[in-house]
Amino acid sequence: MHGGGASGVKLARYVARRLALLVPVLVGVSLITFVLIRVLPGDPVRTVMPPTATPADIAAARVRYGLDRPIIVQYWIWLKGLLHGQFGSSFQTGVDIRSEFLQRVGPTFELITLALALALVIAIPVGIVSALRAGRVSDHVIRIGAISAGAVSEFWLGLLLIFFFYNDLHIAPPPDGRIAPNIPIRNLTSMELFDSLLTGNWQAFSSAFAHAVLPVVTLALVSSAPLVRGVRASALQVLGSDAYRCAESHGLRRSMLLLHYTLRGSTLGVPTLAALLYGNLLGGDVLVEYVYSWNGLGQWALNGLLIDDYPVIQAFILVCAGVYVLVFLAADVVQAMLDPRVKL
Repeated sequence: MHGGGASGVKLARYVARRLALLVPVLVGVSLITFVLIRVLPGDPVRTVMPPTATPADIAAARVRYGLDRPIIVQYWIWLKGLLHGQFGSSFQTGVDIRSEFLQRVGPTFELITLALALALVIAIPVGIVSALRAGRVSDHVIRIGAISAGAVSEFWLGLLLIFFFYNDLHIAPPPDGRIAPNIPIRNLTSMELFDSLLTGNWQAFSSAFAHAVLPVVTLALVSSAPLVRGVRASALQVLGSDAYRCAESHGLRRSMLLLHYTLRGSTLGVPTLAALLYGNLLGGDVLVEYVYSWNGLGQWALNGLLIDDYPVIQAFILVCAGVYVLVFLAADVVQAMLDPRVKL
């Protein structure tokens, strides 16, 4: 009991230290991003202003957006607003960034969380099977499949799945959003699957699920490739270890070997790899959201990038950095729980 309490205190201290590091990380990321997007070529004012705008109109717009001031002054004003929960307003729409962000963050996190969960469900058993049948035909097929999945572009795979399942087989809904436009749904979190479950709206759940299948599968197939390779490599190490051979020589049942040795040993590195993939999905699902008209953070950031909408770009990168830190913190904690050799 005493040992458990001491471990809990140690874990709490470790989490507190890591969370304290979140502040300087976010400040550094925000400063670098703020400066870089302003020194790179591009003029957001000329992008959002009509072609008929006069020099006086453009100068007035620069003053309105605060772009006439020195960069360090602009950053200080933005940082003070951020401390009060204000991300600024979009140059293109004039809408508060926070309201746009809250509308789009739910759909993106729902998409990438489901995709990573499916990738784990695929990769762990497939990687272990590949290791158990190392050198055989099935192992070669799995390895070739993993390499191929890792080399495929999400954009191309998404188009291929749409063409096959929607255009040819007519079993998937059109890639026109996250739910059919004629189905009412009560918006609680902007995550249609979750909201429809909470409210018991099964018609909305069915439509949201059907719309989510192809984008989730697209991301999961590509993400499962490095997971399969990682699980296979770890499983091979377990199968070749002295502890496994000793347990096998003592006549332990195959199911016991598989559960307590192979499965546990093969998944020790999964939390770290999954955290890395989750961060990559958050910043890299842009093309998938574009193909499926998902209208999430990725598509929002892409539109902001194309027109140099500074507040949108800054908010997106800041959120990505924060999520990276928090996800890797969670991965380190889970890693320590799975592997006693890891010290926090």
